Amino acid sequence: MTRLGDLERAVMDVLWDTDPGTSDGVTVREVADALDGRELAYTTVMTVLDRLAGKGMVERQREGRAWRYRPAASREAHIAQLMLDALDLGGSRDAALVRFARSVTGTEAEVLRAALSAEAGLTGSGSAERETGLTDRVEDPRSGRPALADEATDR
Repeated sequence: MTRLGDLERAVMDVLWDTDPGTSDGVTVREVADALDGRELAYTTVMTVLDRLAGKGMVERQREGRAWRYRPAASREAHIAQLMLDALDLGGSRDAALVRFARSVTGTEAEVLRAALSAEAGLTGSGSAERETGLTDRVEDPRSGRPALADEATDR
């Protein structure tokens, strides 16, 4: 998965923060307006969105003479993929996972426990799935790795 530069991240934050239920995506002008404090040229924002589309981070659809942009995956799916990519950097995945598990807060540890229990099928009632928003596992079409069903459909 692609790591994002500062400006790319700011643009993606605008897209991720746009309510997908009420929007078919946003135009370059809408993104530029949302980044008002950065005083960026319209063409700069257009170039960043074009590059993000080339990287597969955003989807775009023609609307008249303009494009409408929306994220190709949720923020959570992007972050999860970054974490998986970090584990692939080398060394011991087990050691990295243990170090990560020891660094999380109590609440975060509970979320991880619930997710792992749901994955292992240890919860018969589905309460962990409801608490964490987890659904069935499918294969991520880009990486071939297991992914949550809702993450795979976000792409």
